[in-house]
Amino acid sequence: MKNSEIATYIDHTLLKAFATWEQIEALCDEAIEYHTASVCIPPNYIARVKDKYGDNLPVATVIGFPLGYEVSDAKYAECKAAIEDGADEIDMVINISDVKNGDYDAVEAEIRHMKEICGEHILKVIIETCYLTEAEKVAMCHAVSNAGADYIKTSTGFGTAGATIEDVRLFKANIAKNVKIKAAGGIRTKEDMEAYIEAGCDRIGCSSTKVLFE
Repeated sequence: MKNSEIATYIDHTLLKAFATWEQIEALCDEAIEYHTASVCIPPNYIARVKDKYGDNLPVATVIGFPLGYEVSDAKYAECKAAIEDGADEIDMVINISDVKNGDYDAVEAEIRHMKEICGEHILKVIIETCYLTEAEKVAMCHAVSNAGADYIKTSTGFGTAGATIEDVRLFKANIAKNVKIKAAGGIRTKEDMEAYIEAGCDRIGCSSTKVLFE
């Protein structure tokens, strides 16, 4: 694949706790230059980015990040605020404790309500595969599909491990046809990016987009 084509799959990402405005500006400038799918930034920067860049740059943000165990009402409020500030896409973290307790219905219900809040905005659901068994991953494929989310996403990048090709293939075999896949965490080279796209990913969360253009 051409480097420019790979870039169109990337959510150009900076989610470090100590991200400065100068770094966020640089990320946004790179995303516009490289024509990435979006930037993925902390919620507190959404309004400022939208004020500077307007509709020239799709903005994704994270909700319930990175652990996912906030009460649902807190996540819903966070999602509403992000959309009001101008977010185009929402990447939410599921309540992993609910998964480990086998309460898949609660996870599905939370995702469904988040999608109701998002409306036409894209909702990506982070299931944090590094903490789940294969059976739990399959259950989350079904929950994400049943709840009407747009994407299932492998990882936050803040867990004990990130994306794997095996998990992408597992997703592909178990999600509904209308659900897309985002891989994130540890994807740093052109070869990595190509491999995940070829495995079936529609988006890649990555902070290393510049490697394509250096």
